[in-house]
Amino acid sequence: MENIKYVPRPEYPRPQLQRKEWLSLNGIWQFEIDGGIDGFDCEYYKRDSLAQEITVPFCPESELSGIGHKGFMPCVWYRRTVTLPQAWDGKQILLHFGAVDYHATVWVNGQYVGEHRGGYSSFSFDITEQLQEGENSIVLAARDDARSGRQPAGKQSELYYSHQCSYTRTTGIWQTVWLEAVNKKYITNIKATPDAEAGTVLLEIKTSANTIGCRATAEVSFAGRPMGGASGTVGSFSAFLPVTLREKHLWDVGAGNLYDVTVTLYDGDTAVDEVESYFGLRSVGLKDGAFLLNGRAVFGRWVLDQGFYPDGIYTAPTDEALKRDIELSMSFGFNGARLHEKIFEPRYLYWADKLGYLVWGEHANWYLNISNGDGIKHFLPEWLEAIERDYSHPSIIGWCPFNETWDDGKTGTRQDNLVLETVYHATKAADSTRPVIDTSGNYHVVTDIYDVHDYEQNGDVYHARYAGGDIYETWPDRQQHHGEPYFVSEYGGIKWPEDGSAGWGYGDAPRTKEEFFARYRALTEALLQSENMLGFCYTQLYDVEQEVNGLLTYGREYKFDPKIIYEINTQEAAIEKRVNKK
Repeated sequence: MENIKYVPRPEYPRPQLQRKEWLSLNGIWQFEIDGGIDGFDCEYYKRDSLAQEITVPFCPESELSGIGHKGFMPCVWYRRTVTLPQAWDGKQILLHFGAVDYHATVWVNGQYVGEHRGGYSSFSFDITEQLQEGENSIVLAARDDARSGRQPAGKQSELYYSHQCSYTRTTGIWQTVWLEAVNKKYITNIKATPDAEAGTVLLEIKTSANTIGCRATAEVSFAGRPMGGASGTVGSFSAFLPVTLREKHLWDVGAGNLYDVTVTLYDGDTAVDEVESYFGLRSVGLKDGAFLLNGRAVFGRWVLDQGFYPDGIYTAPTDEALKRDIELSMSFGFNGARLHEKIFEPRYLYWADKLGYLVWGEHANWYLNISNGDGIKHFLPEWLEAIERDYSHPSIIGWCPFNETWDDGKTGTRQDNLVLETVYHATKAADSTRPVIDTSGNYHVVTDIYDVHDYEQNGDVYHARYAGGDIYETWPDRQQHHGEPYFVSEYGGIKWPEDGSAGWGYGDAPRTKEEFFARYRALTEALLQSENMLGFCYTQLYDVEQEVNGLLTYGREYKFDPKIIYEINTQEAAIEKRVNKK
């Protein structure tokens, strides 16, 4: 199994913390479905082989995995062997998983290594003590139950078949698996906090537990030109390095200006670790009802992106496919996306950073029961892991941990409210630099932005409600509007089955494309013309399985002339005129 020529998704998976010494474990693994979850008692982790083969990092439900099993899989097992490069002798070996859905347990050479709960955040283990000379076996078991109410599952269907806006499930490994060789003292993370007005950045260099007294240095460059540097001593687990930049190059919409960073960790005079990273110099904020980017009002022309692929389900078939999704969105005149009911992989965020694309980070809270204490236990740790991992991406301009935690006034409980309030405050504590929406869609407890989902299809009604009326009318929500900026974070969803099939979407399908454009224009212009609307989010970028309200097909082919949509979307918004003229 070691002489595998085909390595899918071969690019380095973590662009903001790159090392030279790494080894991708993507490719063919042994695989077995464990319907009775018997493998723990039967010690599958000691086996020499499993029943099938699978292509990692694609989930077993996908075509690209080579399995294509669509049924519920309570537990799946993975196994492969690896011989480490000789140059890694004497190093600490880290085993990384981009994401595994849901409860992962790992063994190396039959020895227990550790566990991780959470289907969307990244995790790693130091496996040095479990390794042996020559060939080593790595085994992972993933337990998954999207119907339990005890795990965030996003848009993964709770029924056998996908239906309406719930789609094919993902079980087990769905992001890159890789090994890294490090010294005993090493860098664990870099958090960049820019100050665009001052032209500075504060770099927090996080390190392993045995590094007190070590020295960290950072050298910053832009387009190959030196921009400044700093040095500092590691305290308990971090060194803080303030860097004054020689030149200011703001990160902006369509202008993904990125500064490169080389961080080196020294133990005495010896360099023990070196990583490459990057950051963007930009500011985000809220003022006079508007979203501000670098101090000016920018109307959020967002689109809903589900992060699904016909052949890979949760996993893009190639790195280029991630980039292309953003480029296709921008061809319609959108300047960003709500990354919907899914924590997207770092490679997607890398391309958003590079292309100057504004995105909302969101967790996959659907099918998680938050009416009891288990809800926050199964949600918050993973959410905080995601914020920690993705904090330094300039493309992320806000956080929205929950989506549509509906409350009809009867089923909502005080416990629901406490969970939403707790997660909001925890998010603000973890990141004070970005706005936070507690739960997207009409039912806020405490929030920085008051957002609603409104799938009204009549343009005249929409215009009266938003462009010509009082948008702060009372909705039947937990919290009345208290002056927060206003955001229609889901609208449209206009059904258009390209192949003429029934499909699923919102409202009645237009009879012609001309009728589609007229409806799209009426709804969108009603939002653009409101002086108190900070942005919109159209549902959605592409079709997903039976849901046919995308502007693209599921295979990412245009359903509509993008030039017409672009012209509508890129009109100057009333709030941009009102705020920027001051």
